[in-house]
Amino acid sequence: MTFEQMLQRVRYEGAYPTRARAEETLRAVLAAFGRQLTGDERVELAARLPHEAAVTFTSEIPTTDPLTGWGFVKDLASRTGGTPATTRWDTGTVLRAVAQLAGEDLLTRILAQLPSGYALLFGRAELTQAA
Repeated sequence: MTFEQMLQRVRYEGAYPTRARAEETLRAVLAAFGRQLTGDERVELAARLPHEAAVTFTSEIPTTDPLTGWGFVKDLASRTGGTPATTRWDTGTVLRAVAQLAGEDLLTRILAQLPSGYALLFGRAELTQAA
């Protein structure tokens, strides 16, 4: 997938009115997600992304204390000035495209590394054990 194809997918699935709005969303979510992921999974995901997306994804230094999925959405909303609801939509739209590029195996390893709440952002069910 090229960057342009990824951008078109995000624009279509997110129902963004302009290419510029879709690109702004794509870059904001990728940069924020780049702060959450470390290690081999970060390197492997960057290698699977289109070049422009990989540059944005790796432009931020990873945090030592990753946020939960909901914390990620709230943090991104505060950084972009969006509401939690619209930011949740934006995040899910972009991360579903990322999931397609990552593939099942890598996505499973990424989700195992992150705190709870990310599976739904990638369009997967998040199953938990009963207490």
